[in-house]
Amino acid sequence: MSNTELAAVIVSLAVIVLSAHLLGYLFERMHQPRLVGEILAGVLVGPFLLGRVAPEMSEALLGTDGSVTASVLGFTYWLGLLLLMFISGSEVRRVLGQENRKATTWLLAVGTPLPFFIALGIGFFLPLDRLTGPAGDETSVLLVLAIAAAVTSIPVISRIFYDLRILHTRFASIVLGTALLEDIALWAVLAVATAMAATTEMGRDLANSVTEHVGVTLVYMGVGLAVAPHLLRRLHRARWNVVAHASPVAYAILILLAYAAVAALLEVNLVFAAFLSGFGLVGGRSGSERRRFAEPLDAIQKVATAVFIPMYFAIVGTQLDFGEGFSLIMLLAFLIGSSVLCLSSIALATRLAGFRGLEIVNLAIASNARGGPGIVLASVAFEAGIINGAFFTTLVLTAVFTSQFAGWWLGYVLRRGWPLLRDDVGDVVPPDAALEAGSTRDDVEAAYEREGTRPPV
Repeated sequence: MSNTELAAVIVSLAVIVLSAHLLGYLFERMHQPRLVGEILAGVLVGPFLLGRVAPEMSEALLGTDGSVTASVLGFTYWLGLLLLMFISGSEVRRVLGQENRKATTWLLAVGTPLPFFIALGIGFFLPLDRLTGPAGDETSVLLVLAIAAAVTSIPVISRIFYDLRILHTRFASIVLGTALLEDIALWAVLAVATAMAATTEMGRDLANSVTEHVGVTLVYMGVGLAVAPHLLRRLHRARWNVVAHASPVAYAILILLAYAAVAALLEVNLVFAAFLSGFGLVGGRSGSERRRFAEPLDAIQKVATAVFIPMYFAIVGTQLDFGEGFSLIMLLAFLIGSSVLCLSSIALATRLAGFRGLEIVNLAIASNARGGPGIVLASVAFEAGIINGAFFTTLVLTAVFTSQFAGWWLGYVLRRGWPLLRDDVGDVVPPDAALEAGSTRDDVEAAYEREGTRPPV
């Protein structure tokens, strides 16, 4: 790497970090999710705005295919995403715990399948040719449409929970635990759709290929949830484990990298791997190692949320172009229709699970946030030639709008002092702690004392 290339990379990173924080702060002041401002920062420096006003400047900031700048930004994108999921996994408590099994079961049995299959049925009567890309496979388009109506964003809703200081709550564990399992099934369906749209590689049978992929993912998830945390607890305490004793921060990052490396070799989604690495590091469902790694995780969080995670969302924004192929009718039809399907299905599932009133509303709105997976789904389907530019733009905007509304609503509930779930006092975050950017754990506990409520354990 020459000095010129290095300078270009440094300038690009600085501009993206600065713009992400400025717009993130602005949106936070307007009681909007910080991540929406970070995504908007990427839109402004990307092809949609700066690329039209000063294309050479935008190209210099983002790089071109194969350039050093583009490669570094691509790595930064994945590092930010992995760190976000790692932090989410380490903070989420009681995920898939016994007290959540009834809610998770109903959400998986009703909340996810209903919008998927209803969208699948309605799709047969829609003019799919208006959504179809160069591959010309309307069946694949139909599957993508159904996935987009049912998917829940783990990365984006995790960031919203983190910003609102509610990752530790039972509410967060129910939403993320359900999303973790439902996304396995939905990504498997996406694998089927992309395989159908392309020529079968090397003569491999499609059914066998999909079955193998799903099976490996399920085994990886099962080991990560039930077995790996027990093995890691022993590893933490091993006398020969010099790294864990000498540098706990480096040890925690090594755990993340090890999970991701194994997942990459097995072709398992890295988002799941990063989540499970944080979950396993702190002892799994029991959280027995959380106190041991409190300081290292706090250090990782500070760096990740200051640099890499805002850059991840900003880089997502640079990939969006809302001008070409935009259809307002298509956007409104899909945004409203898919949201009604999702909200109604989640409401029914949570009602059957025993929740009432505001609890149902909170769970339904949080589960309707499409965010990162919605954008990833759109990108994968577009690059595979399954969908056209108009439907790609529709999926991306739906992901952003549903996530923005989920963040606004949950923030509003917390500012009003209402509980997310009635049976969990620790879900109520004092307004000043929830809104004050950069507040520490001590700040949150002090705010609880001022409010006369019990802090979460």
